[in-house]
Amino acid sequence: MRDLRRLLRYLLPHTGTFIVATLAMIVRLSTMHGRLNPYSLLLVGVIANTIAAAAIMLVTSLVDSLRAQGVLIWLSGSLAQRPYSLVAVVSLFCLVPAIILWTQGRSLNLLALGEDAATQLGADVARVRRTSFLASALAVGAAVSVSGVIGFVGLIVPHCLRLAFGSDQRLLIPAAFLGGAIFLVWADAAARTLFAPTEIPVGALTALCGGPFFVFLLRRQEEGREI
Repeated sequence: MRDLRRLLRYLLPHTGTFIVATLAMIVRLSTMHGRLNPYSLLLVGVIANTIAAAAIMLVTSLVDSLRAQGVLIWLSGSLAQRPYSLVAVVSLFCLVPAIILWTQGRSLNLLALGEDAATQLGADVARVRRTSFLASALAVGAAVSVSGVIGFVGLIVPHCLRLAFGSDQRLLIPAAFLGGAIFLVWADAAARTLFAPTEIPVGALTALCGGPFFVFLLRRQEEGREI
């Protein structure tokens, strides 16, 4: 037990290195014949998520009850007060990937037409996929490291904004970046006030909103196929 705790004390300061290494491993295992395969990326991502969840369970079982409760709150999603220095670092790791994604907006628009059409129109499909994945993963990893797992924000906000602004990624990406932040602030305010003085996890609230919305999207897609 002591050896495991010593190992954890060594590993925790190097979390960023392990995140980058995990991303590199996922990209490597998902690359087929020099191209990033979306289906392999999904499967490898699920496997990596399972291993990470097991690691979190191991950490939770090794720490004291107070820290274990903190891990549980983090898993449920929380926007509790953080040092401004940490907020500044996380903002940098979120803003830079967002700018990179925005610069890929035209190529992402072409990719929506299909791989063959995008290639004929001059888009480097493999490079666009790899760049978009790495930038998205870096932004999500930085945000989750301080806020925990707050699900469905990335599903609700972009789809709603797409209905309002269209599917042009050059406009949709910055709109989703700002709209997601605004939605999350509203959700956190509701989580703090709905059952005051008890504060519910903001991740639970977004999941309650996102679950029905996801079902609505599935139903809408099925109805579109029938037509």
